[in-house]
Amino acid sequence: MVLVIIDHADGKIKKSSLEAATYAAELAAQTGTTAEALIAGTISEDASLLGLQGIKKVHTLFDASLNNLDAQVHTAVISEAVEKTGATIVVFSNNSYGKSVAPRLSAKLKAGLVAGATALPDTSNGFVVRKSVFSGKAFANVGILSAKKIISLNPNAFHIADGGQKAELVPFAASVPQPKVTVTGTEKVTGEVSLSEAEIVVSGGRGLKGPENWYLVTDLAHVLGAATACSRPVADSDWRPHHEHVGQTGLAIAPNLYIAIGISGAIQHLAGVNRSKTIVVINKDPEAPFFKAADYGIVGDAFEVVPKITEAVKKLKGIS
Repeated sequence: MVLVIIDHADGKIKKSSLEAATYAAELAAQTGTTAEALIAGTISEDASLLGLQGIKKVHTLFDASLNNLDAQVHTAVISEAVEKTGATIVVFSNNSYGKSVAPRLSAKLKAGLVAGATALPDTSNGFVVRKSVFSGKAFANVGILSAKKIISLNPNAFHIADGGQKAELVPFAASVPQPKVTVTGTEKVTGEVSLSEAEIVVSGGRGLKGPENWYLVTDLAHVLGAATACSRPVADSDWRPHHEHVGQTGLAIAPNLYIAIGISGAIQHLAGVNRSKTIVVINKDPEAPFFKAADYGIVGDAFEVVPKITEAVKKLKGIS
């Protein structure tokens, strides 16, 4: 049986977990078994809707103490779920949750782990999983030989199915260890599209010359329904908060569309965005390295080009 671990925030299942659920269901069909899910924590959504992604049964441990991530606690709960359900393959999303818990679970279960999977395993001769390596610049085929196997799927590397039946909900009882970490407060950014889950990201660099010109990024992002991001020099200069910094030393993202404005495209920045499905680069320097990685490029002054794009999108959407 394939067990997918569902990540959630603010009561809602994350998009990356819907991708992981679809992946688990298709992997189960490929290996002649069934796919089930585990939700540890409380959600406001109907968990049975995971059946639309092909999940047959959802094990629910609706314990509010699990809403805050303590990796050791979640590892213990998931380990117990694996043993009780008889799962032989466990699927995570390769996000911050999966990166925290999957390696610990691998050690606890003595299970082989492939982190950053990009496709279904090749089971024609063993169990071989394709994953991205070297910050997305290459791929490796990794075989798992252990009886239990763990896969964490790269966000936005797999589609989301939407054609199954509602899943059966089964309450799950587990021994929840006392957390060693106490959360005393939480500060959340509100009113913005989550960068890690965004389908479209508009990003700016030092080519915007100063924080007073950031309206070019935010105006375009607003009409596109996009999240905003920035390069490291922008964050280091305090033009933008560090949680918007994408790149090798910041957040790695994989949106369907990444629009880079005034960013030269140093290799450290590209390492954090090269899994984007489509990259559009706007830069007045025709020799900017980013153009080599771009799907579409516009050589021009951002202060002239971006307002025209924003107005064109408004006209297309009928926004006044």
